Amino acid sequence: MGWSRARVIPGATAIRRVRPVLGLCRASPGLYRALPGPARPYRVVPVPRCDPVPAQVIPGHEARSVESLCWAAGDRLFGAGLGGDITEYDLSGLSAARGVDGGGGPIWSMVANSTGTQLAIGCEDGSVKIFQVVPGGIQFERNLDRRKGRVLCLSWHPSDTHIVAGSIDFFRVIDVTSGTSCPRSSPIPSPGTAKRECVVWAIALLSSGTVVSADSFGRVQFWDWEQGTLAESHTVSTSAVLSLAVAQEDSIIVGTSTGATYHLQLLPVRLGGLEKRWVRTKPFQFHSHDVRAVAHSPTALISGGLDAQLVIRPLMEKVQKKSYDAVLRKFTFPHRRLVSCARKARLLLFQFSQYLELWRLGSTEETGKDGEVLPLCRMPEHLVQLKSKGPEHIYSSCVSPCGTWLGYSTASRFQLYRVHCDGDGVSLRKVPKVPKLLPPAYQLQFSADSESLFVASARGSVHVFQLLEPGGCKHLHTLRPPSGCSEAVYLLAPSADGHWLAAVSGDWAIHIYNLKCFKHHCVVPTYDCAVSAIAIHPSTNNLVIAYSDQQLFEFSIPEKQYTSWSRTVQSRGLHRAWLERDSPITHITFNPKNPSHILLHDTYLLCVLDKSLPLPDDSALLMNQSTLKQLPETARKRQLHAFKICKKFQPLLFMDLLDKNCLVVVERPIMDFKTQLPLPVQQKKFGT
Repeated sequence: MGWSRARVIPGATAIRRVRPVLGLCRASPGLYRALPGPARPYRVVPVPRCDPVPAQVIPGHEARSVESLCWAAGDRLFGAGLGGDITEYDLSGLSAARGVDGGGGPIWSMVANSTGTQLAIGCEDGSVKIFQVVPGGIQFERNLDRRKGRVLCLSWHPSDTHIVAGSIDFFRVIDVTSGTSCPRSSPIPSPGTAKRECVVWAIALLSSGTVVSADSFGRVQFWDWEQGTLAESHTVSTSAVLSLAVAQEDSIIVGTSTGATYHLQLLPVRLGGLEKRWVRTKPFQFHSHDVRAVAHSPTALISGGLDAQLVIRPLMEKVQKKSYDAVLRKFTFPHRRLVSCARKARLLLFQFSQYLELWRLGSTEETGKDGEVLPLCRMPEHLVQLKSKGPEHIYSSCVSPCGTWLGYSTASRFQLYRVHCDGDGVSLRKVPKVPKLLPPAYQLQFSADSESLFVASARGSVHVFQLLEPGGCKHLHTLRPPSGCSEAVYLLAPSADGHWLAAVSGDWAIHIYNLKCFKHHCVVPTYDCAVSAIAIHPSTNNLVIAYSDQQLFEFSIPEKQYTSWSRTVQSRGLHRAWLERDSPITHITFNPKNPSHILLHDTYLLCVLDKSLPLPDDSALLMNQSTLKQLPETARKRQLHAFKICKKFQPLLFMDLLDKNCLVVVERPIMDFKTQLPLPVQQKKFGT
């Protein structure tokens, strides 16, 4: 890519523990909620048309395990887990708003009725409890019939008159009005002669009165709940079926412990006939481990599991034409910053769930050709580990460009430290009497001169701190959008000259502030997709914006309008291969040697965008570096275009320029994840 020197990053990365996706729940406006495993951050993921990226992240908590999630009363999100509490989450403040004790021990399952006015929970003590959703919280309403054995899964009838509860070796249907179980509960026998426990992991009650159960013997069974008799049984796996989701009464998706997902459809036995049967139509193998959560959308099947992947598989019969909607999409890595860089000090700060690690980069005095690995004269060095007190997870962190300031925030605390480097040793001193703010800080960003700290807060506000010597801070001002905002700020970008600050809030509005007078300067014209990355050019003060649908814009802050280059991009359009990528741009920076170069990266590619070269059309090859090297100079110039893409480093967590000759890249190999996972269920393959 034209860099003449190299630096080697440390072996540590910003994600060390792999947590599974345990739950998915769909809201009517098109929101999906993906839950990474116990005590991990919760991500609310919008799926508007083709660009599913995490829009909101609620910090995790070590003492708060979450087993179930559901939407109620429209856009209110509730969670329950083995701690025994039902928690409502504040989606504007991205925090746990309030909690109520379930009263039955650990909660294994929770579902809302069709109107979203009632929650049913299944408890460790065998009870099913109903809570009423009221403004400002929930209220206990009544206990339903209690039986021995934990209630592992629940499902409401679409009419809200009955609830089916799955346990070990049986399920039962409960009349919600009387609170009693129907006379015929259904024991589920184990296959074969050996008596083994049959665990009902997932269950559904259809409007026709059919109960669908998924159990630990790999069976999906269909029952007549009034008679308590088995109507159909499908053995879809040699191991357990762990999850189940129903759509429109004629489509079911199930997930198994072998990593496979299966699609079952209710189809006529004969063409044009009235008799119908359930048929397993589509098997998919996109996971390597347990599929713990599945969900439906109108055009796709969504699954997540122990391998920490969220997979969106389009239903091709629902897609009218070949487009980005027909592309399989997998999401493993976070779309938010977990690594920050002190350029001048050559330091990297890695954010883990409950601690931070500060590393000094290695260095070399050698030079070489493009792609050559250079020997190190100084090895990377782990300087310090800073642990956060309490069970709360770290939400955001940052290190200043000079490497002398470090800050982080949890859900309830904001901490600022002064970093002192004495030779090979490093010491941290906590800054006393930090001004009290309403946490959490959704993002932290230091100014280029390390004299100011910007703290992204709730309701679209940004707090500005002045950093004082030898180690203190002073609150200067709070920046707020003039029209108000109910969403938190999640992206910040200060200008290199300290004059401007760009802030992106959860409603996707981009506000520009003048830091010299602490006033609102302008707002960027709205666009109907989430903003994934922003940066201000150090010499022109043009704001470069990357959106989740892969579009790129350039906005002139002094002139309050899009630049001519940006208008050209929108009129001509970007290359089709660029727009069909499924990983959003997560970071933008600029080449100090060439002002026309914009450096961007997502999880799988590093791109140098040269504004001085023409944009490629769809007939051109987007990744043409290897082809250009084989051409003579004259032919090479004719095929040059603006995009220079490198896929050597992946998956990428972070990229930034240390100076005009040095680029630092942090990658997280997939195999590092797989080595932390338990062994998958082995399947016999033909010919082995």
